[in-house]
Amino acid sequence: MATFLFDEIIFGPVRSRRLGASLGVNLLPTKSKVCSFDCIYCECGWTNSAESSKLPTRDEVKEHMQNRLVKMKANAEELDVITFAGNGEPTLHPSFAEIIDDTIELRDEYFPDARIAVLSNSTMLHKPKVVNALLKVEQNILKLDSGIDSTIQVLNQPHSSITVDKIVEHLQQFKGDFILQTMFLRGTFKGKTVDNTTDTEVNTWLSIVKQLMPNEIMVYTIARDTPVETLVKVPLADLEAIADKARNLGIPVQVSG
Repeated sequence: MATFLFDEIIFGPVRSRRLGASLGVNLLPTKSKVCSFDCIYCECGWTNSAESSKLPTRDEVKEHMQNRLVKMKANAEELDVITFAGNGEPTLHPSFAEIIDDTIELRDEYFPDARIAVLSNSTMLHKPKVVNALLKVEQNILKLDSGIDSTIQVLNQPHSSITVDKIVEHLQQFKGDFILQTMFLRGTFKGKTVDNTTDTEVNTWLSIVKQLMPNEIMVYTIARDTPVETLVKVPLADLEAIADKARNLGIPVQVSG
């Protein structure tokens, strides 16, 4: 299926199904994807780890963001959230922590009621600067797509050695002060069944949720084209059934079908 890349440092605002009126921030190249995962469902397509591409500098990000915020303010545009997403994993940027500080400064000046959100795959949480920066934002959204190592390997295709236990250990640093994000999907990949909605998968995931007790969970499924054509959306009723099990733990759950 067709996938796409964000061709600007600052993009939008767009209407996000989970976040509202969202101004996007892409800290990765505009012509290639840079990520520590190669998720089979990623709307940006496959990661080209062999390609060397220039990242935007801290000053470039601040200048582009300020210009866009000034224009939005002048036009009385709506802004709910400034969202770090883009063409891969935003926390890979070497100046990520400093850029978060710049973003807080600009947000406070132009849209003080707006939130700052970061969508991260949880792989850079071994870096104290990244963790400290994430603690400063209103919506620290961290991924865990399965509680089973073999499923993580299939769904996320990590580029380095990573285990569920290590991810959970790093997530525990936040003491529940984060939003857990999980993509549920079904289908096949390389001739094998892919399904993280089975009873075993969901129960294992729930056991980790009980350990972490995040302040919110985002449960979602495929919404756009994916690089693997044999994946399918999970019906909304099934997502709600999974969400209800987490809600029974006292955790708010947002479902996007």
